[in-house]
Amino acid sequence: MTGRDSNMSGRYCVVTGASSGIGQVTALELAKMGAYVILVCRDKARGELAREMIRRESGSNSVDLFLADLSSQASIWKLAAELKGRFPRLHVLVNNAGAIFPERRLNAEGLEMTFALNHIAYFLLSNLLLDVMKDSPSRIINVASRAHVRGKINLEDLQAERGWSPMGSYAASKLANILFTREFARRLRGSKVTVNCLHPGVVASRFGSSGPVGMRLVYKLLRPILLSNERGADTVIHLASSPEVEGVSGEYFVGRIEKAPSRRARNGEAASGLWKASAAITRVG
Repeated sequence: MTGRDSNMSGRYCVVTGASSGIGQVTALELAKMGAYVILVCRDKARGELAREMIRRESGSNSVDLFLADLSSQASIWKLAAELKGRFPRLHVLVNNAGAIFPERRLNAEGLEMTFALNHIAYFLLSNLLLDVMKDSPSRIINVASRAHVRGKINLEDLQAERGWSPMGSYAASKLANILFTREFARRLRGSKVTVNCLHPGVVASRFGSSGPVGMRLVYKLLRPILLSNERGADTVIHLASSPEVEGVSGEYFVGRIEKAPSRRARNGEAASGLWKASAAITRVG
C-alpha cells in the first residue's frame, strides 16, 4: 500500500470485524496514521492478539478493544453505550464485520443471521453512534460487495423464510448495504457526517473459508489469484482517511473510484422501504 500521507491524529476510529482480514489491515493502517483505533471483535482471544499486533506494528498504544456479537441487537446496544461512555467524539465508523452462513439460522432475537449481521448491525450501530459523530466532520464506511448485483430485497420476506440460499441471502444483504448507504446519506444531507460504501474485491481472507462447502472449495482453488487483505483494505482506508473524498456521500466505490451500483441498488423507493422496515425491527432511525 502506498500514498498513505493522511494525518489522522486526534481522530477516533471504530473498525468492526477487526480481528482479521481487511478489518485488521484497516485498523493497522489507521493506527500508523496516528488515529486512535477502536477494534470491535467477537472473540476475545483473537481480538487481543490483533490489538497487540497493531500496537507493535504501528508503534501506537492508542489501540483499544471492545467485544460484541454484532448479530445480536442487545449486544450492539451494549457496545454503543460502552463506546459513548468512553468516547465523547467518534470520527470514523467502518462497518466491516460480516459473514456468509452454510445454512439458514436465526439469531437470539429471531432474525435470519445473514440479514442480522450483514445489514441490521450496520443500520443499528451507525444510528446509535450518530449522536457522537454529528458535531464534527465524520465518516461512516460500509463494506458492501459486487455480489449485490445478484441480490434482491423482498420487503415482505426480509427474513428469507421462502427460498433461502447461502449466496442469495448474502447477495441480498450486500444490496441492503448499498440501499442503506444511499438512504442514510440522503437523510444526513447538510450534516457533517458522510456515508459511503465499497466493494473491496475478492479477498483471500478467513471470510471465504467460513461459508458453504462449495464456496470454500472455490476459494481454495482461486486463492493464488485472490487479492491480499492489504489490497482489499485499500479502498476502505482511502474512504476513512483521504482528503480526496471529503464531503462525498452516498456513493459506491470500487478501487477508490466512484462506480454506479446495480439498478436495484439505485432504487430510492426500495431504499426508503428498507429503512422503514429496519427502523421498525430495531426501534431506532
